[in-house]
Amino acid sequence: MSVIHGHWSLDDRLERILREVPFEVPAGTRAVTVKLRFDRSLGVLDLGCGSPDGFRGWSGGARDEYTITEEWATPGYLPGSLEDGTWHVWLRLHRVPPQGLDYTLEITTGTSVPSQPIAEEPPHGERPPRRDVPDVDGLRWFAGDFHAHTLHSDGTLTIPELAELAAARGLDFLTVTDHNTTSHHPYLAGVGKDRGIALLPGQEVTTDRGHANVFGDVGWVDFREPVDSWMRHAAREGGLISINHPLGGDCAWLQPVTERPRIAEVWHSGWWDRRWGAPLAWADAWRPDLVAIGASDFHKVGEDGLPGQPTTWVLAEDTGAIFEALAAGRTAISAGPGEPLLLKLGDELLALDADGLILVRPGGDRQVIRGERVLVPAGEGRHRLETHENEVMAICG
Repeated sequence: MSVIHGHWSLDDRLERILREVPFEVPAGTRAVTVKLRFDRSLGVLDLGCGSPDGFRGWSGGARDEYTITEEWATPGYLPGSLEDGTWHVWLRLHRVPPQGLDYTLEITTGTSVPSQPIAEEPPHGERPPRRDVPDVDGLRWFAGDFHAHTLHSDGTLTIPELAELAAARGLDFLTVTDHNTTSHHPYLAGVGKDRGIALLPGQEVTTDRGHANVFGDVGWVDFREPVDSWMRHAAREGGLISINHPLGGDCAWLQPVTERPRIAEVWHSGWWDRRWGAPLAWADAWRPDLVAIGASDFHKVGEDGLPGQPTTWVLAEDTGAIFEALAAGRTAISAGPGEPLLLKLGDELLALDADGLILVRPGGDRQVIRGERVLVPAGEGRHRLETHENEVMAICG
């Protein structure tokens, strides 16, 4: 085992926020373990790993140690061959106090493989019946969520546990977007099939100046590069990119970008008071053809929203075509799977379970909805349902 002691100053953080601490992996190594120690009452250091062949994992501030072997790895990290040569511990200086922050790294390389921790599988539950929502020209409305986390980053649930929770809430699909990693991707399809929900691949590209989701199995997106490179990566590999919680406190969107992405989390679980119109104003200012989605940003029960809180409804051929339908802008958002809903059905809008709510049209005209299942003419642009106190209850693009 090798031990490295160091100190990061506030000047270090301002000069370059992502630091790489090198260490050597000899030939024949079958396991690498890294342990990080620092005073968490003073600051935050995010943790990751790079090998001679590139990215090997990221856990941010969620963990202070990881193990990588040929057969398995700590969630957030990629198992596989351990090439000999110079590896790097990645440290992002997320929060460093004025007096600086001491840290210690303990790095162990060995030829024996430690036992893999085995998580207990949750029991299979039942999903509620589907909501009575009409098809449109052979396409179907699917209920889902585009933003959730597991143990592969800073969530608390395993992938099967998350799938069970989302299915029990009546969701048809869930995009799993762990921070700065793709280690969860290989497990999604199998677990989703087993649990009766489509688990779709994503990753939350996370920086101190804003977060963006990249949707699709597009390979790891290098969060260390400028946002324009994320855009190029997604486009080159057939993925989509979304701006996350653009008004989200200390993770609000502050990143420069040459071409603004068309998709954005207009409705995030952090929108605590939906009478506050800033997210809608931001959406209108971002770009005129913006595709609005909703996101729970689920991490653990009791924090953020539950999966599907809010729910994004996507009009698609099947759950395998969700991203294609998203790119086409066929979305609507409700506060939850069973909450009042506004859907575009060709030239009409369906207001479902919305009796007494107010339909707000793009130009500002308002109409009270009378009845639980009401059809009204649809215009161009974003419509929404509100309460008499201007609380947003549903959005339709």
